[in-house]
Amino acid sequence: MDMHELGRTTPLPGQRVAVVGSGIAGLAAAWLLRRDYRVTLFEADLRPGGHTHTVNVTLDGVEAPVDTGFLVFNRRTYPDLCALFEHLGVASAASRMSFSVSLCDPDMEWAGTSLATVFGQRRNLARPAFWRMLGDLVRFNRETQRLVETSPTRLADVSLGEFLADGGYSTMFRDWYLLPMAAAIWSCPTQQMLAYPLPTFLRFCHNHGLLQVVDRPEWMTVRGGGRTYVNRMLADLERVCLGTPVLAARRSAEGVALRTAGGEHHFDAVVFACHSDQTLRMLGGGASDAERAVLGAVRYQPNVAWLHTDPALLPRRRGLWSAWNYMAGVGAPGNQPVSVSYLINQLQPLPFARPVVVSLNPAQPPADEHVFERIEYAHPVFDRAAIAAQGRLADIQGRQRSWFAGAWTGYGFHEDGLRSALAVVRQFGVLAPWRHRRERVSA
Repeated sequence: MDMHELGRTTPLPGQRVAVVGSGIAGLAAAWLLRRDYRVTLFEADLRPGGHTHTVNVTLDGVEAPVDTGFLVFNRRTYPDLCALFEHLGVASAASRMSFSVSLCDPDMEWAGTSLATVFGQRRNLARPAFWRMLGDLVRFNRETQRLVETSPTRLADVSLGEFLADGGYSTMFRDWYLLPMAAAIWSCPTQQMLAYPLPTFLRFCHNHGLLQVVDRPEWMTVRGGGRTYVNRMLADLERVCLGTPVLAARRSAEGVALRTAGGEHHFDAVVFACHSDQTLRMLGGGASDAERAVLGAVRYQPNVAWLHTDPALLPRRRGLWSAWNYMAGVGAPGNQPVSVSYLINQLQPLPFARPVVVSLNPAQPPADEHVFERIEYAHPVFDRAAIAAQGRLADIQGRQRSWFAGAWTGYGFHEDGLRSALAVVRQFGVLAPWRHRRERVSA
């Protein structure tokens, strides 16, 4: 036997499998395994879905579902998610994607929707620094698009910050456009984005059409809120334990024992589909050196989201209100949490005239009379250590009867979480229905 394969197991149909975490990765893994294995899904929260969090909002006597975490997707870069939704019969609606930057120091606002919103603050017309930013934006898109197409690995060891400095890009371009846009996408402080590995950053931007003006993907949202797909998948599962945190996991040659407040539960295999740091806590001293190296390399950024109707947390000029609004108070960009306000009225078909907003880490929380809910999230930070750890994930998959899934294994988005589940269940001998059809046709 190859020593490298020691400790690996091959799951057999009919065995007991625990899935820990009911976000997209765990939910998909449990749902896909359910026909061939005896699956139990554990979720620490009373609410299933992870970052898919839909809240009922009532305004002026009208109630509608509002998403606060997972919001949008598109056919180009979310192919498996779209296939899952089609299989489940989940309907979608068109979503409007736009981006604005609102700064207090200096007093500067702009939005990228049109020429009118780019110069929505009239003084930008006479601001040389603003014109320099626009010039750098065009140059950055042109140069990085060429890099992606011709030399994708030439700058493998270069960070985003190093590339900007070496290329002579202005601080205005960095602080008024690129870092706000990037930090809004990944929900992490701007300073952390400067350490992001350049090839990974450019590959994501290229795939999502962020380096081009035309032919960008058309974005969609789940009609009725993201909980629609969560509820449909949950309805197909027999054993779901909500409000049941897994306190510890103990693995042996005989199986896996998961300890909860209700006692110990025994399984033949386990899929950890939660944050990597949470998995490490469950494994405790039983984690292998390789597991600690991979799972411990991913850091997480805590973020607080407020669901509210306070227009004070949107750009000062109403004409610049966009789907995503980067908000910065007094002080230079740095390590403070990114502050973004998502105008849900533009992202989802809501029946409200008043703005419904999800604000991430606002400098000042919304006024109490405007607040519906306060939500705590944590998002993975994709620095060099995390990207390198992703490349070693295969080394720990299937060892000690354990598999690992989650959006942290990719770019941090819904498609990544789903794809990680698809990769895991394939090792159980299971293919997604849409991939099964695809492979049968290609054969």
